[in-house]
This record gives sequence, C-alpha cells and structure tokens, in this order.
Amino acid sequence: MESTQTMITTRKTSLMQFIPVMLCFFAMGFVDLVGTASNYVQKDLGLTDAQANLFPSLVFFWFLIFSVPTGMLMNRIGRKKTVLISLAVTAVSLIIPMTGDGYYTMLAAFSLLGIGNAIMQTSLNPLVTNLISGDKLASTLTFGQFVKAIASFLAPILAAWGAVTYMPTFGLGWRVLFVIFAVISFLSISALAATPIEEERPDKASGVGECLRLLGRPFILLCFLGIMCHVGIDVGTNTIAPKIIMERLALPLEEAGFATSVYFIFRTAGCFSGAFILRSMSPKIFFGISVLMMLAAMWMLLFCDTLTAIYVGIALVGFGNSNVFSVVFSQALTAAPREKNEVSGLMIMGLFGGTIFPLAMGFAADAVGQAGAVAVMAVGGVYLMYYTLKIKHIR
Repeated sequence: MESTQTMITTRKTSLMQFIPVMLCFFAMGFVDLVGTASNYVQKDLGLTDAQANLFPSLVFFWFLIFSVPTGMLMNRIGRKKTVLISLAVTAVSLIIPMTGDGYYTMLAAFSLLGIGNAIMQTSLNPLVTNLISGDKLASTLTFGQFVKAIASFLAPILAAWGAVTYMPTFGLGWRVLFVIFAVISFLSISALAATPIEEERPDKASGVGECLRLLGRPFILLCFLGIMCHVGIDVGTNTIAPKIIMERLALPLEEAGFATSVYFIFRTAGCFSGAFILRSMSPKIFFGISVLMMLAAMWMLLFCDTLTAIYVGIALVGFGNSNVFSVVFSQALTAAPREKNEVSGLMIMGLFGGTIFPLAMGFAADAVGQAGAVAVMAVGGVYLMYYTLKIKHIR
C-alpha cells in the first residue's frame, strides 16, 4: 500500500514537472513566426527576397554566438535558471514590435528573439534529460517538438486573422500575434519558476575551447552538420512556401500564406506521430524514411506548378523534417553523456544553418526564381541521407 502511494505521488510530481517544461517548448516555437513575419514585413516595406530573408538569417545568426556560452552558463547557474533567462529575453523581443513597425525596429525584435531562442534551445533540451533518459529521450524530445510545432502552426493563422480583424480597430494588424505570444511567454516564466526540478551538477566548468574541441569527434561533427541542414530546410520552407505559390500561381500573400500553415500542420502531425513511432521503430529506419520523403518533396517543389502538387510537396517536407532534430540531438547527447551541456551548446549552434540557408536561398531566388531556393534546400536533404547511414542504436 505504501509503495503504491509512493508511485502515485511520483507520477503526480513528474506530471507537474512535465507540463511547465512542455509549455516552455511551446514558447520555443515562437521563433518560427519569423518566416510569416518576414513575408508581411517584405510586403509592408517593399523589400527584395534577399533583404527580406535577412530577418530569418539574423534570428539564427545569434545561435552561432550564444549557444556555446549558454552551455557554459548552464554549468554555473543550472539549466532551469538559464531557461528562465531565455524566456525573459523572448518576452522582451515580442513586446518591441508593438512599439512600431520600422525596418530597424523589426531587426532589433528579431535579434532579441534569436538570442532568447538560442539560450532556450541550448538549455531546455538538456533540462528534459533531468526528467527522461535512455531510449525514451528521442521520443520525449519529439513530443516537445510537437508542442513547439503547435506554436509554429498558429503563427501564420494569427497573423492572417490579425491583419483582417485588428487593422481597422487597433492598428496592430498581423502584429497581434506578438501580443498573444508575449502573454504566453510570461505564463511560461511563472509556471517554470514555480516548478522544482532536481538537476545533476557537472564535474567541472568548461570553456569555449573545450566545447569547440568536441567537434573534433567525427560523430559529433556529423550531428552538428545534420542540425544545420535540418534547420536550414525548416526555415527555408517556412519562408519560401508562400513565395512559390505567388510566383507560379500569382496568388496574393494573404492566400498564399496558407502554405506556411500546411507546412506546420504536417510538421505538427509528424512530431506527434513520431513521439510514438520512435518508441517502437529503429531511429535509423524512421530517419531514413523521413529523409526520403523530403527529397521526393523537393523534386515536386522544383517541377510542379499546380496548387495541389505544391501543397503535397510542402506537406511532405513538413512531415519528413519533423523528427530530424530530436533524433540527431538525442544521438549527440548519447554519444557524449558526460558533456551534455557542452554538446547541447554545439548542437544548438548548428541552428546557425537557419542563417546560411535563407541567405543562399534568397540570392538563388533573386537569380533564377524560387526553384533556385529549393535547389539549395535539396543539398541539405542529400546530406541528411548520408547522415542516416551513420546513426547509432541507442541502448
């Protein structure tokens, strides 16, 4: 009887810890509003593709700068406190667009959004290992990505709703999504701050050099490049999906913008199903199937010119790319169990791919159209197929 009561208490405690952490994953998804926002800013300010793609590139540039130092910060103050700092920075970034919609105002907002998300992704993922470990880690991280994808999916819907509903009344327009997400950020701060989570302490503090030297391990380097390709495809599809439809079918942004929702609907569905599939299927097999789906989708986006076919291609990229991050990240953490904070910093630094890919895609699109941008993403897909061969079995 006593042991049964102890198990019930333990389960309640785990659930009370799990819910605030998942709410933080929802806040992590706010970074994906950059694709939708950049399209609206491009329309409002009359920017070129290369100029507009600077916004997502700027957001993910900060992952290069802040990820490794965040890993070191976690060694000193702990993962939970680091996540709280990231949520505070995110909240500030969401308040700034409410003060104006100028080019430099949006640059400042997106910069802070990128900084906050870099800190959050570096600290939140290893925080999960204090609740879940072993062969269940990949599926749990995938479920976190599912929660994150819900926020990503809602961003274009909220922006389109705000553009119609709030433009004549309050003048916020599509920027109403910043108001809603800011409120949720403050709720996340309150929930996590009130949640006790026991963390293991590192044996020693690490420096930047020690973190970067981990890239000398071949498998860690492969994981790092895999994360770069994953986020490059993710941000790239998020950004160019409406542009492909506008270019080939001449639809306005308000209608073409639904393509972004299609991407996130299927990415959300992929994360949700992947959380269960990864509990029974080999990560290597599931990862390979996912990458094949993305490569087939990119072929469709290169050559198809009907709305249905383009939607199918976007959906396949969303579903296929939904579980790449969690598999690669869990593989990296398992490969270096004594340096989880440092490895997390390196892997999140790989999100710098969200800077490289959109910039390259913007120049390619300006040169030869959106097919050029898709071709850039296809390079990342080919690398992920190579990475599939290197995936290890997690015991």
